[in-house]
Amino acid sequence: MTEYTSPVPMPALDATPAEIYRGIYGMPMFVTLPTADLPGSEEFWCRGLGFENLFTIPGRLVHLRRWAFQDVLLVSGEAGGAPAGSVSFACVLSQLDEVAARCEEIRPGCTSGPVDQPWNTRDLTVVTPERARVVLTAALPMDPDGARAESLRELGFDIPRSGT
Repeated sequence: MTEYTSPVPMPALDATPAEIYRGIYGMPMFVTLPTADLPGSEEFWCRGLGFENLFTIPGRLVHLRRWAFQDVLLVSGEAGGAPAGSVSFACVLSQLDEVAARCEEIRPGCTSGPVDQPWNTRDLTVVTPERARVVLTAALPMDPDGARAESLRELGFDIPRSGT
């Protein structure tokens, strides 16, 4: 078995985001979203959320990607009702405010947060033009002897203390 290295950096205040991976691979997971406005949706996902167009089938499909294994297919069609679920994409802390600002510039009122979660992430929620709920989630750095680590231990997480 080969070892896989995740594109997600270790939690740190100065973590840098992964570069986009433009190679072709068998996608282990991806999101498909119908949209009546392919160009408008593409602009929002690229300019707002920081995805890049990997390739397009004009009038039918736009394949977008952020980091490796963060793929979205926008397909021509009518979006249904508001989705009950959401999709989450890893990011780094420094990206949250800039993504929120860009998305708000394009679609005022489409973001909420960022909010610190009890599972040690800071999350920004964005509702896209297709009415998909996208959560950009950044891991927070953690002091293994601090209050957050202790709270997670109380929930049953095995978090080693420093020096052990």
